Amino acid sequence: MPKATITAVVNQKGGTAKTTTSENLGFGLAREGKRVLLVDTDPQASLTIALGNPQPDNLEITLTDLMKKVINEEPIAPGEGILHHPEGVDLVPSSIELSGMEVSLVNTMNREKILRQYLDTVKNQYDFILIDCMPSLGMLTINALAAAENALIPVQAQYLSAKGLEQLLGTINKVRRQINPKLRIEGILLTMVDARTNYSKEIAALIRDTYGGKIKVYDQVIPRSIRAAEISAEGKSIFSHDPDGKVAQGYKALTQEVMHDAEKRRKRELDQLR
Repeated sequence: MPKATITAVVNQKGGTAKTTTSENLGFGLAREGKRVLLVDTDPQASLTIALGNPQPDNLEITLTDLMKKVINEEPIAPGEGILHHPEGVDLVPSSIELSGMEVSLVNTMNREKILRQYLDTVKNQYDFILIDCMPSLGMLTINALAAAENALIPVQAQYLSAKGLEQLLGTINKVRRQINPKLRIEGILLTMVDARTNYSKEIAALIRDTYGGKIKVYDQVIPRSIRAAEISAEGKSIFSHDPDGKVAQGYKALTQEVMHDAEKRRKRELDQLR
């Protein structure tokens, strides 16, 4: 049975639409009939809240509990802690408790691989697992990169956002060399692009020129939209909220690109096995 493609949606800078991208790419894949698990590794729990859990600190089981079980070598029951969303995605939720886990990981054996060990217990049940990372390069983000095969990097079409990319790419290369040789960059996704301004176009062109030769920069960009910001309070996807809007169309096209790339990779892997 093929195991899930695991992708970390990562950028150490806040406000780059990581959570919006994790959420709506997840919903987009589910709409294509894929089995999708979203994993919230941010103690602020934005993804958990966006999926209709307004009080994450009251949830019975969150990612913190599951990681503690891995550390203590306690069994995890099938489906334990996983929440189901009516639009067809599953979620491992987060809460503020996770910030304590970040601290305690420092003294844990094999500390970079705790999340990977948890995902190993569920990855055969899904086609895609998307990890929404916190805006820092701390131990939880390292865990996400150690567990993933791909890193998808949302970048706001702004100069400082583009500048921060170097540091992130350095971290990804370090994780690849030292912890997870399978990790590769799935692509850079330009988000919050305001097509009306030259500034936005210039930054988009700068990122394509600077990185496009070495790293895939998605053809699809995600436009800036007030309506996309509204949905985070509603607990439903952009496809339910504003199906004909430009952001929904953007995430639909991104979903197709991601599926196409995953299919190409699978074929390559099968060819290598033959």
